[in-house]
Amino acid sequence: MDIKETVQKVLQEMVVPDLSKIMDENSKILALLDVTNKRLDDMNTHLADQSRRIDAVHSELSQRIEKVHSDLIHRLDANNVRIDRFFETGVTKYEHGKMDERVARLEREVEAIKQRVAA
Repeated sequence: MDIKETVQKVLQEMVVPDLSKIMDENSKILALLDVTNKRLDDMNTHLADQSRRIDAVHSELSQRIEKVHSDLIHRLDANNVRIDRFFETGVTKYEHGKMDERVARLEREVEAIKQRVAA
């Protein structure tokens, strides 16, 4: 045997079995990588779907909050009008009461003057 055949024989005995193992393991790794990539794709799809759902819920809640906010502002405005009317009415009633007191006092004074004139 010459050196070339010897080296070739040694390589076949030592490297080829290891190379075969490496190729088998590489196949297994590629299969696992495919499964992992599929799972990642599924998760990305799921996350995108969840994100869309969250966006939809966020949009709906924002609309509801805006509606409630608008309703509260409307109610506050209506209550402010009622409070303004209450104070206007309260002042008018107070002033009316003062006038009633003044008229009653003036009537008593007129009656007293009539009694003095008649006496």
